[in-house]
Amino acid sequence: MNDLSALLKEEHTVIVDVRTPSEFMGGHVAGSINIPLNEVPMHMDEFRKMKTIVLCCASGGRSMQASMYLKQNGIDCSDAGSWLNVNHIKNN
Repeated sequence: MNDLSALLKEEHTVIVDVRTPSEFMGGHVAGSINIPLNEVPMHMDEFRKMKTIVLCCASGGRSMQASMYLKQNGIDCSDAGSWLNVNHIKNN
């Protein structure tokens, strides 16, 4: 996870939480944005403008699906799994 730690320290990194809005409201990484997995295809222009993308969700399943979709569409991103893991790394 050293690579993730370095990514999270980059100035232009955007943490995208792909959980539902209600899950996101229940707790999330400070500064992250919420784009639910089912809405990812509708935000492709937004994703293309992001320099460094780190995806997270509850356990890693949805962030993995989002990562695969984005990569299939030519967008570089990193799947970080659980938002709790990202939060821990970011704050330590």
